[in-house]
Amino acid sequence: MQRRLELHDDPLDTLSAWYEAAERARVPFADAMSLATATSDGRPSLRYVLYKGVDARGVRFFTNYESRKGRELAANPWAALGFFWSPLYCQVRVEGRAERLPAEESDAYYRTRERLSQLGAWASPQSRPIGSRAELDRLTAEVTERFEGREVPRPPHWGGFVVIPERFEFWVGQEHRLHDRHVFSRRGAAWERSRLAP
Repeated sequence: MQRRLELHDDPLDTLSAWYEAAERARVPFADAMSLATATSDGRPSLRYVLYKGVDARGVRFFTNYESRKGRELAANPWAALGFFWSPLYCQVRVEGRAERLPAEESDAYYRTRERLSQLGAWASPQSRPIGSRAELDRLTAEVTERFEGREVPRPPHWGGFVVIPERFEFWVGQEHRLHDRHVFSRRGAAWERSRLAP
């Protein structure tokens, strides 16, 4: 059986359409996105973050700027993203340069988070050593008391990134491992499209 997924002229539109297809198909954790970063001397690390949409600039996610990924992006802004939607047998790879989102955009997204998640952004010293779960619970209780009865503002160390893409690869699995692979590479303001052997 030949699987087909539509490719648009703009790869940002394709990513958006494929993500919507994964949501319609009720793919578990469709918004799980792998994020690869590297230190200034090129040592890579990988983790999953939540995809928070795409626009004309690129692909968005939010995190603690003082986390490992935040510190690595401050030292080396090049990043790679990956999606794999198993029921659709497709994946997307994105490579580009990460930039912090403007504060007002981070504020707007932060206001949509549930209160306990807002408090957690203050309480957790993300990626730093912590003695025990009890210590994290204590920090959370302190923050909860601090903001009791009032709005929880966005911490200055927390916010969004946008990965401004230079390269996309769209992969659709086919029988006998003869997969379809389409690459979009940025050439100035335009995208150049090519096909790769599986």
